[in-house]
Amino acid sequence: MNRPTTIQEVLIQLDEIIDNAIANNDRIGYFAFLYRRVTAEILNEVQLGNFEDNARMETFDVAFANYYIDAYNGYTTNQPISKSWQFAFDAKNDPLTILQHIMLGINTHINLDLGLAASAVMQGKEIIDIENDFNTVNTILGNIVNEMQDRLSRVSPLLFLLDLAGENSDEKIINFSMGRAREVSWRNANLLWSLGVDHQGEAIDTMDLVVLKLGGYIKSPKSKVIGFVLKCIGRFEEKNVGKVITTLREN
Repeated sequence: MNRPTTIQEVLIQLDEIIDNAIANNDRIGYFAFLYRRVTAEILNEVQLGNFEDNARMETFDVAFANYYIDAYNGYTTNQPISKSWQFAFDAKNDPLTILQHIMLGINTHINLDLGLAASAVMQGKEIIDIENDFNTVNTILGNIVNEMQDRLSRVSPLLFLLDLAGENSDEKIINFSMGRAREVSWRNANLLWSLGVDHQGEAIDTMDLVVLKLGGYIKSPKSKVIGFVLKCIGRFEEKNVGKVITTLREN
């Protein structure tokens, strides 16, 4: 499979990942579905000319997507991939909630891959030039995650229990990976950019381990109450991946 070079080609490959997940009842498809939704929205914004540099944004978005696609292809062919992606993909066999499977993907793709992509695309240029468009991507992602939470109630009828567990804890799970990730990913991008391509290895390894630790918290929250509530939520969720994705797609 050739690496995509346009956002349209990214969407085609994401569709293939989703179709394979449905065929194999593979929960990897949950994040792939969310990510396809995000990528389609970014393409729409590019076509509308809503970024400061729309051609650069397509290059950036494709580079960003290829970190996920490369990780997925590496995982499915037993090739070495980042520790955090390995952890997220391996969790497909664990009895987690749909929300947790999605958040494990978001955690790695935003906290690790987004900074890598921004640094790579802006090597030899001033990274500050992409900051506004970088933040616009984060805003799009945040909006779609909120939309997805609303849609999740269709397949996860007890998701509201996270609210009742205290202080809107479902938002805490989201913000744990999303709110801080918006700032962290930009700081990571600047650090990697300043180091240059030939001197990034140690920093990337350190970032990967931090993201791996965050993934551990998403998979096994420290709060026993939240852990118990998540188990209750998972018990009553739809288990068929195809049915879940079909339902999430409905308008």
